[in-house]
Amino acid sequence: MTGPVLPRRALLAGSLALGLARPAIAQARPRVVVVGGGFAGAIAARALVRLGVEATLVDPAAATGAGYVACPFSNLVLGGLRTMADQRFGYDGVRRAGVTVAALAATGVDATARRVRLADGTDLPYDRLILAPGVDMNFAALPGYDAAAAEILPHAWKAGPQTERLARQLDAMPDGGTVLMAVPPVPYRCPPGPYERASLIAHWLKTHKPRSKLIVLDAKDQFSKQRLFEEAWKALYPGTLEWVGQSLGGRVTEVDVAGRTLVTEFDRHRGDVINVIPPQRAGAIAAAAGVADRSGWCPVEPVGFESRLVPGVHVIGDAAIMGAMPKSAFAAADQARVCARAVAALLAGGAPATPKLANTCWSVVAPDYGISVAGVYRPGPTGLLTDIDGAGGISPVGAAPAVRVAEAAHAASWFDGITADAFG
Repeated sequence: MTGPVLPRRALLAGSLALGLARPAIAQARPRVVVVGGGFAGAIAARALVRLGVEATLVDPAAATGAGYVACPFSNLVLGGLRTMADQRFGYDGVRRAGVTVAALAATGVDATARRVRLADGTDLPYDRLILAPGVDMNFAALPGYDAAAAEILPHAWKAGPQTERLARQLDAMPDGGTVLMAVPPVPYRCPPGPYERASLIAHWLKTHKPRSKLIVLDAKDQFSKQRLFEEAWKALYPGTLEWVGQSLGGRVTEVDVAGRTLVTEFDRHRGDVINVIPPQRAGAIAAAAGVADRSGWCPVEPVGFESRLVPGVHVIGDAAIMGAMPKSAFAAADQARVCARAVAALLAGGAPATPKLANTCWSVVAPDYGISVAGVYRPGPTGLLTDIDGAGGISPVGAAPAVRVAEAAHAASWFDGITADAFG
C-alpha cells in the first residue's frame, strides 16, 4: 500500500526550478490493482505477476486467519459431507507468488486519477484496474427480505456465517418439519447451485430427519441440468423433495419473516427452516466505481473484459455481464487468466488476442453422485460471449452409477485444483 504521491511531472518541474540537473528515472513496472480476493481476483493477480506486471490484491478477508471462504462445495456442508474448515483458504500462497496483498476494503475508485481508495483513507495508484467484486444480495428486489431478515432466514449465498446458521437451523428442526427454499430468477451466482443445495439438504433430511420435507419455490420453470436433477430426485428423494416452478405458483413475491412464511402469487407457505436466495447484483465497489449499469451488473467488452462504462477498468467473475458464459467459479478463473493476458498486452502497447473460454459446472446431488454441464465460448457479433456450437456437453441421462461416481470425483479434483491455483 502507499499514500498519495505527487505526479512525476511536478517532481521534475520542482527540480528544474531549483537549477538541478534532470535525474535519470528508471522505468517502473506497470502497476495493476485487483479488487476482490476470490477465485477471479486471486488467479488474475498471480497471472499478472507471472507476466511481469506488478499486482496488488485488495481484500479485507486477507486480514484474518480465516481468509477466503469458498462458495463452491459449501452446499456439501449443508449436506453433512464437508466442514466449514474445508472451505477456508488463506492468502500466504498469494503473497509467496509475488503479489502485494492489501488487507483492507476498497471504498472508492477515481478512474480519472487512476486511484483506488482504501478503508484507511490511503490511495493505491494503478495503470489498469481489475475488479472482481463478486455479488451482493439485492435486498430491495424482494419485499420483506433485507439484511436483518437474512439473519433469521439465511440466504447462505455467500459462504461463511450464513452457511453455518442455516446448518444449525436444519439440525435444530424437529423431525417432521418443513424446509422451504426460495430460488430467484436469473441472473444469479451459480445457475445450478440452488438445485445442488436442494439435493444435498434432501440427502441430509433423508439421513437424519426422514419424516421432514423440502419444498423448493422457484421463480423459473426451467433451470440448468433440469432433467439430470429431476432424474436424481425421483430416484433418491421421492417424498422428501418437492419442486414448484413459476407456472405452478412457485415465484416468491414477499417474505413474512415474523410469520416464517413465503408468499407466492397463489399461496402462502410456512416453514420451520427457510432458505431465501434473493436476487443479486454486482458487489458494491462496482457501483462506486461507476462500472455497473441500471441492471446492477457490469457490461464489459468480450476480449479483455474492459468496462464499457469506465475506460481502464476491467471486470471479471460473477459481477460482469458475460453473455452466454454463466456466473461460476470455473468461468471466473478462466476469465481471470484471459484478462491478465489482455491487461499485460495493453500495458505493453499491444492488443489483446481474441480468446476462447471454457466453463464446467459440476453438481453433487448425493455422496458419489455427480453431474455436470460444460460449454466453450468466444466473442460474438453482439459484443457478448457466445456459445461455440458443438463444443461442451452435459452428463447423460440414465447413466450407470459408475459414471455418477466418476463425475463426483472429477468435481472434487476440480475443487482441489482451482483452490491451489488461487491460494496454494
